[in-house]
Amino acid sequence: MAEKILVVDDEKPIVEILQYNLEKEGYQVFTAYDGEEALKMVEAEHLDLIVLDIMLPLKDGFTVCREIRSRWDIPIIMLTAKEMEMDKVLGLELGADDYVTKPFSAREVSARVKALLRRSKRKELPAQEGRSKIEVGSIVVDQNEMQVYNLDKPIELTLREYNLLLHLIKKPGFVFSREQLLDQVWGYDYIGEDRTVDVTIRRLREKLEQNPAHPDYIKTKRGVGYYFRPIENI
Repeated sequence: MAEKILVVDDEKPIVEILQYNLEKEGYQVFTAYDGEEALKMVEAEHLDLIVLDIMLPLKDGFTVCREIRSRWDIPIIMLTAKEMEMDKVLGLELGADDYVTKPFSAREVSARVKALLRRSKRKELPAQEGRSKIEVGSIVVDQNEMQVYNLDKPIELTLREYNLLLHLIKKPGFVFSREQLLDQVWGYDYIGEDRTVDVTIRRLREKLEQNPAHPDYIKTKRGVGYYFRPIENI
């Protein structure tokens, strides 16, 4: 069955060219031209991915992204018309998985869609070999359920946050550089910048740490990268 993709942009030519190219790749494409229409489409269809413009009428892309993330874990690629650092950072903080800056080629968007869908399919794979549950301090990662608990309470993570946490917790004490994490968690075909890692780490800390400003679990090695604190040090 073809994967379902929603393209949201108020510029009809952009929607049409993306729809044409994505349908050529074999996807089933739905379209929306404003934020409210997009949310109705998300409610009505079981979507596999959303390409979402920031500048939308009725509800902007940031608002739409926030509302989607509060209820669904659908991969989101955000489109921005300007090369603005704050647009990218805000989109990532709200839960977007990737972003593309206009003007862009339809081929670039297709490549990012393909890469993001491939990574999101990890949800459907069986647990990795070894222990189905990893316990460090008060944190438990259940790989069968793909669920994280802290003090026995379930913690809602996006797929990207879950994969990053799992990668770190499997090698406690090992310091990963941002470049290594982009390559090993985001994937070799990710086209972005290492600020993406910082934003995702911050979101993880806000969800897992008692005091995100002084984390107990996800630590920073200044000038190097990030690591999960070894259990003997907790």
